[in-house]
Amino acid sequence: MLFSSRHIIRLACIFSLPSSFVYAENSVNVASSTQSQAVAVEEITQSESTDVITMEPPALSVNQWGLAIGMRRADIPFAVSEVSEDTAVYDILPLIRFENDYGFINGLEGGVHLWKNADHQVNVYSRFRFNDIPKEFQNQIKGQSFDFGFQYRYFDGPWEADIAVLSDNYKRAYGYTRALYRWKYDSWTLIPFAELKWKSADFNDYYYGFDLEQVGTGVSASGGIKGAYHVASNLHLIGQFGVTRLEDNVYDLERVEKNYQLESFLGIAFYPDPNKPFVRTAGKAKNDEYLRLAHGWATPSNIGDILKFNTERDDENNQMSSVFYGTQVADSLLTMPIDIYFTPGLVWHYSSDVQQDIAEVVLAIKAFYTFDFGPRWRLGIAEGLSYVSNITYIEGFELTGEDGKRGYENSSKLLNYLDFSLDVNVGDIFNNKALAQTWFGYSIHHRSGIFESSSVFGRIKGGSNYQTVYLQWHF
Repeated sequence: MLFSSRHIIRLACIFSLPSSFVYAENSVNVASSTQSQAVAVEEITQSESTDVITMEPPALSVNQWGLAIGMRRADIPFAVSEVSEDTAVYDILPLIRFENDYGFINGLEGGVHLWKNADHQVNVYSRFRFNDIPKEFQNQIKGQSFDFGFQYRYFDGPWEADIAVLSDNYKRAYGYTRALYRWKYDSWTLIPFAELKWKSADFNDYYYGFDLEQVGTGVSASGGIKGAYHVASNLHLIGQFGVTRLEDNVYDLERVEKNYQLESFLGIAFYPDPNKPFVRTAGKAKNDEYLRLAHGWATPSNIGDILKFNTERDDENNQMSSVFYGTQVADSLLTMPIDIYFTPGLVWHYSSDVQQDIAEVVLAIKAFYTFDFGPRWRLGIAEGLSYVSNITYIEGFELTGEDGKRGYENSSKLLNYLDFSLDVNVGDIFNNKALAQTWFGYSIHHRSGIFESSSVFGRIKGGSNYQTVYLQWHF
């Protein structure tokens, strides 16, 4: 029965994975071959007396993982001095890194493999495109988005090259070709890169000519360097600096002021510890995968009020159910005994008098700290990305308000995701070894725009909270 269940889970994860990959970016891939090997999932055979135990790999084997956050700064190339004091855009960016045999996420770009071998990949591909305008106009004008297309990647030792063709939601096409070189020495990883970006006439006319001037096709050139410094354990400092030269027919526009656009990024990241590889073994007491089933109720209260046990009830009684899969990628964080899991999830928001059925997809990294207080307890926190098929009522009310005080022109289906949880081991409570890997808990399911600080999330302030109860089985 266990054999059958594992294979059902494996198939479910494989077929549900592609829908989860399309929300990702290109800011900070600082992976090295050493780090990739450190988290490689291996099948390990253990011999005990005359019995041989073969450990199956997880349903979602993870080759790379990472979680980062930092500040991006980019010049505004347009002549905006008459309408704004801004000369640059600042963005807080939470970033996820993930790679397995089926696809990858690298910051705010990602893809699903259509075909690959050791040196080549063909991917269904998406990456986030920034539209650097004054922040007070970004929610109204938008322009930034995840664009979709196809990508080819080539690997040759420390060299990597790729080419992609993409389109925005209105079929304004563009493409790029990019090359980079990975150099690693001691605690440093440096990646110089160069990129050429071809843009169609429709693309340039809209994003630079604002459909008021005809610009035509063009090719811009970018170059720079990305880097990472391993501080200690899982902690890394990461950064990027680049410059883009706009083509002359764009620079000649009346509304464009700068021919060169500078861009930088600085942040911190939690990546695999290169000095302490995480390898699963059949003899480990801890299990490496889990399924979590949860049901929750919406609340208009913010996280601060919820943690103070001062929670309001949603008058419309909006509810949701979710299923999350988790696979362990590390068993320590900053030398502390904290288990780290990569955890994708599917959420269903039920219809009510004020909303229709709504689907939600989540990608996150979650950490658990276990402690004894009678039975075993765990504190958990997850960080990631959440995308909804439509804005829920509780979130729409939070963003606009009953009297429209916040006045956002546009909401965002993609928001930052947080999960706070506390659970207790069911087997310890009932002194039942058969339930030793079952946990019962409470969690807060949270989506937010990080206080208008990120154009990735539409420059909005607000979001939604659901209080949930759940059962989590490890296997």
